[in-house]
Amino acid sequence: GRLVDPGVDIVSFYADQFPNGDMARDVAKKYNVPLFDSIEKAMCVGGTSLAVDAVLSIGEHGDYPVNDLGQKMYPRKRFFDAAVAVMKRAGRYVPLFNDKHYSYRWDWAREMVDVARANRMPLLAGSSVPLAQRRPCLELPRGTKITEAISVHGGPLESYGFHGLEVLQSMVETRGEIGETGIARIQVLEGEALFDAARQGRWSLDLAEAAMLAELDRRPRSMTRLLSGHENSKPHAILVEYRDGLKAAVLKVGNDSNRWNFACRVAGESKPRATALFNGPWGNRCLFKGLSHSIQSMFIHGQEPYPAERTLLVTGALDTAVRSYHAGGKALDTPHLDVTYTPTDVSDFRENGRSWQVITKHTPQPRGFEPGDHKFLDQD
Repeated sequence: GRLVDPGVDIVSFYADQFPNGDMARDVAKKYNVPLFDSIEKAMCVGGTSLAVDAVLSIGEHGDYPVNDLGQKMYPRKRFFDAAVAVMKRAGRYVPLFNDKHYSYRWDWAREMVDVARANRMPLLAGSSVPLAQRRPCLELPRGTKITEAISVHGGPLESYGFHGLEVLQSMVETRGEIGETGIARIQVLEGEALFDAARQGRWSLDLAEAAMLAELDRRPRSMTRLLSGHENSKPHAILVEYRDGLKAAVLKVGNDSNRWNFACRVAGESKPRATALFNGPWGNRCLFKGLSHSIQSMFIHGQEPYPAERTLLVTGALDTAVRSYHAGGKALDTPHLDVTYTPTDVSDFRENGRSWQVITKHTPQPRGFEPGDHKFLDQD
């Protein structure tokens, strides 16, 4: 709830493309930050050797091809390789943040994390949503015996399913005493097949209702009706079976970019635990704050706020989900997702609600941050 100095300065830019409405040139000029035509030059700030202490890699936007599975082929692996090449030549590996999932290809994602680990390079990736405020507050300490879980979002399979998987994983990773052990099977179902799976007990409408209740503050008349009642919005879910037996789902409900909910059952408890991740009075425009805090901390201290393996597991789950969908909803075994890691306490990086004492629902949004303004301001 207070303004703080981030402790880091942006000293150079690299832009891969300049699509219509791109901000790179204008921002570079306005803030006197040099804009280079290669990652190598940007990391050397125009010189001949590594001259930065960290790298922020955002491989998104732009005009990139889509593969046969419908995955946008963002150049995140290419950006990573170029950055690592500069570090290798300098004999110094600096922290790197990779926005969203590592790659549309599992083998590339695995390689990125392996390279970082081999060179003791701090690496962070992932979604901003898990660091949003939880309303009501929900804490799942290490060792919580979660028996079933669900994450709910309101968007497309790949782009929003990624965030839904990150929300799910950030919540359930504390369930065991030994840490995360990986995922055994993934299946994507939609339409009537989705409801058949619910009737078979493979995922729970009641748990989905609990997750929606956290957001809506009122019980939906019928989850089946809620799921089916949106035109041009066929419901779907990513069903996740973990190697330790936990069953979970990432469910799409309606079309709402602000919908990020979670619910789970805990052994010995009759009522599910549930929360809605609140993205602030300005919607998703506020979401990046907690992640920015995490990134800045890693850049300054050289310590990952949470393991890079979390998003590695999510990257593999998302890729498998897309493949399941394009295989007509076939369940796919995932022996390659034997990703293990020990979760960390990230409560110091999460939004706790105090920021909304400064930015209230009555605070007007700042304008002039083009080209994305209309996407947020039109929600007012």
